[in-house]
Amino acid sequence: MAGKILILGATGNVGRPLVQALMARGEAIKAASRNGKPVDGAEGVAFDVADPMTFPHAFEGVDRAFVMLPGGYTEAKALLLPVIEAAATRGVKVVLLSVLGADADDTIPYRQAELALEKSGVRWVVLRPNWFTDNFINYWKPGIDAAGVIALPAADGKSSFIDVRDIADSAAAALTTDRFDNKAFNLTGPEAIGYAEAAALISEAAGKPVAYHAVDDDTFVGNLVGAGVPEVYARFLASIFYPVREGWTAVITDDVRTLTGHPARRVADWVKENAAAFKG
Repeated sequence: MAGKILILGATGNVGRPLVQALMARGEAIKAASRNGKPVDGAEGVAFDVADPMTFPHAFEGVDRAFVMLPGGYTEAKALLLPVIEAAATRGVKVVLLSVLGADADDTIPYRQAELALEKSGVRWVVLRPNWFTDNFINYWKPGIDAAGVIALPAADGKSSFIDVRDIADSAAAALTTDRFDNKAFNLTGPEAIGYAEAAALISEAAGKPVAYHAVDDDTFVGNLVGAGVPEVYARFLASIFYPVREGWTAVITDDVRTLTGHPARRVADWVKENAAAFKG
């Protein structure tokens, strides 16, 4: 009899649709979050990635785990390695949510977490998603609501934005079959677009002007700090726009289809689905 699947970040952007996808498949889930409350009918368990004392109870009865670093944290290697070690000592298969481009250099913290997992002796799958389409609501909507502006240090760089549901579907596939074990997948949308094009799509759907303003790092950090984001995290967010400006996030793969059997969702379709959020 298969064990339970531990889902870290179960209340988050990827975690919640992943819980739903696995519940629909009849899997037994332990939905991990700081408060440990049930998530969409799944058993809840308290877990804090920064507190190893919470690990043993969370991993009890588990044979597979979806491991990710929650938003707001920047120390990928320091926080993920103890979780990977906890899984490895229990023989738990790990599906690790990394980031697109982590494999460009072995000194990148996420790459070091990947390498530790590869050497751990347990079955593993690494998923490296590009920028989330859902960031237009989760991060950039306040600027859209207040001023009709998306102000980012992305220059004219393009990204193959990916819908979090496609990440969740990919993770669900990786967790429920061994066909993809010991492989890494780069998850992207089906096309690469710039922020100006995304702003035009949002403007049309919302029925109001929305424009993209390319800003420098310091302006971007100042805007975030003014909105209550800690400066250390704001600087981290600014730093990850460098690959966008360099054109590295414009890559397109078919890995979502390989994992899920369906094509990745287009930004234009996501915007239409979420038009009401931008009209409010």
